[in-house]
Amino acid sequence: MNRQTGGLALIAAATMLCGTRPVLAADEAASDVTLATDLMAVIALQAMPCGKVVSTSQHGENDYLATCQDGNRYRIFVNADGRVIVTEP
Repeated sequence: MNRQTGGLALIAAATMLCGTRPVLAADEAASDVTLATDLMAVIALQAMPCGKVVSTSQHGENDYLATCQDGNRYRIFVNADGRVIVTEP
């Protein structure tokens, strides 16, 4: 088996294993990092000061509270018209 085929076999095996295993804490942590990054981008697009989102909490479907490194807190949610809204709580 050449190197490329061996690599593809390893990727295929890993993919099959990942599809059947339970969610691990590391997966949840990675999801939290992605959420914090997404919320940080939304806050920046609204030209509000933040720097870096250090914690998040979900208060409903598409409704989050983000706490920034500089102490600012923002509520980010989707309104009835489907627009993303950023407000200070």
